[in-house]
Amino acid sequence: MVEPLKLVSHRLCPYVQRAVVALKEKGVPFERIDIDLNNKPDWFLKISPLGKTPVLLVGDKAIFESAVILEYLEETQPKPLHPTDAVARAEHRAWIEFGSAVLGDIWGLETAKDEAAFKAKVKQSEERFARLEARLVAAPWFDGEALSLVDAVFAPAFRYFDVFDEIGDFGILAGKPKIARWRKSLRERASVREAVGADYPELLRAFMRKHDAYLLKLEGQAAA
Repeated sequence: MVEPLKLVSHRLCPYVQRAVVALKEKGVPFERIDIDLNNKPDWFLKISPLGKTPVLLVGDKAIFESAVILEYLEETQPKPLHPTDAVARAEHRAWIEFGSAVLGDIWGLETAKDEAAFKAKVKQSEERFARLEARLVAAPWFDGEALSLVDAVFAPAFRYFDVFDEIGDFGILAGKPKIARWRKSLRERASVREAVGADYPELLRAFMRKHDAYLLKLEGQAAA
């Protein structure tokens, strides 16, 4: 019997989006259960040792941490998204870790409370994306014609910039043509579009307002 899959989620969580993209690309049916991480239900705390989303429920078993969930899906579901070559697969896993570091930088961008902290994160993010530009193929995906888990991992990162770009141009992605091409391909992919609701931009802005983000104070301005 095939165990039903339930994905415990938060509507803004980029790590949830990774899992949703992978599930949709594989054509795997699943139920999504969104929770409020500011008011975590007791049942969630019992199944999530770290108190974080996503958690994948496979029957009565809970799998936590997005990278582990992605690997589980690779091992058990159709349409593999990892390369078949062992070296290429290991390299992709390394770039997935790099993607987590990029999300850490973005967290800093959206929560920085003053100009100095914000500019430091802008510099760090620009350097990180420059490294990515040097490796990227973007024809149209990370490593060429086949969409991979690396693409699923970076799609949520670019979604932040769809909102950031409405506020100002901070130069982080400037002068990176391969990233621009890749970002466009990801934005147009159905699995990526469907990973969040239509209210995502306003939810992100509300999150930044709650954190008194310096970024929102720059609305309508260009970064110096």
